Amino acid sequence: MKEIVIASKNQGKIKEFIKAFAAMNIKVISLAEFKDVPDAVETGKTFQENAVMKAHFYAKYTGLSCLADDSGLEVDALDGAPGVYSARYAGIHGDDAANNAKLLAELKKVQGHHTSARFRCALAFVDTNGEVLTCDGCCEGTILAKQRGTNGFGYDPLFYIEDLKKTLAELTIEEKNKISHRGAALKGMAEKLAVYIK
Repeated sequence: MKEIVIASKNQGKIKEFIKAFAAMNIKVISLAEFKDVPDAVETGKTFQENAVMKAHFYAKYTGLSCLADDSGLEVDALDGAPGVYSARYAGIHGDDAANNAKLLAELKKVQGHHTSARFRCALAFVDTNGEVLTCDGCCEGTILAKQRGTNGFGYDPLFYIEDLKKTLAELTIEEKNKISHRGAALKGMAEKLAVYIK
């Protein structure tokens, strides 16, 4: 059985990976199972670069194969911002309220532009032999002027899916997983790993 460390302690995310690889000979291990794990340095210019950096870092640290992701929001009217800085757009990592407020403030400065946007997720698998597999996925939408919905996190209350007439924060977890950027990337990675591991 192939043991793969997921570069996350987020139990919701770990469950997604377990589900995606359920039919394969893979044992998913959370980073939470290792004591005093340092944070990987993410200095990449793209989500893919950050995911690969993170996977290399934790593969080396744990001595096991590692799967890492990096994701965020790209808004066309803001030339792709917040991009790789999505989680710390307002300066403090993970402050959803501040990040959303900054996003709306920045969009007010460019009134008249499209508010088309996408969530993008990059996945990187690094094996103990140095082999690297990458995959990405995206979810297209638009940014609303006001937040709607109480599910989800981050920019979900502002991210509107035209086909569903709802924001990501108005969807159930199951509905979100069907269309999410991470879901799409995970599906692609599962297909690549199925061929790679056999």
